[in-house]
Amino acid sequence: TSLEDYRLAYFINKNLPINLSKSKNEIHAQTKEGEANFSRFYYYDAEKAVSWNLIQNKNEIISASKNDFQDLFSNETSEVSTTIHLLPEFKKVDFFLKIENSEEALDFSEIQQQLNTIESIAAIYAVDTDKIKSKNNLIF
Repeated sequence: TSLEDYRLAYFINKNLPINLSKSKNEIHAQTKEGEANFSRFYYYDAEKAVSWNLIQNKNEIISASKNDFQDLFSNETSEVSTTIHLLPEFKKVDFFLKIENSEEALDFSEIQQQLNTIESIAAIYAVDTDKIKSKNNLIF
């Protein structure tokens, strides 16, 4: 989706019986390009003992780059924008909805149907946790 994180959280809250709110604890990830912070929205359903996390997967980091050439602009620095992914193996995914402790309490096909009604969401699918190579980035 091209939606901002807070707008996506709003539409998810509107379509599901949950109340995601912005967490002060962003997810920090160190990559070879630099350090990036990923937004996180959280809701805990005490009745079903289920925690919901809407997690940003893409972020931009801006770093200063000094010109290597000796010319008129040799003292110039430019800003370089680099896209960082929390889970690099899912580069096409903008956000993850991580649902924890949901053994039998939730109907995932029902959740998918309700999320599919949000026009700005292009695709929704379940991710096999065994295929996630960078699982440590989702531990917080």
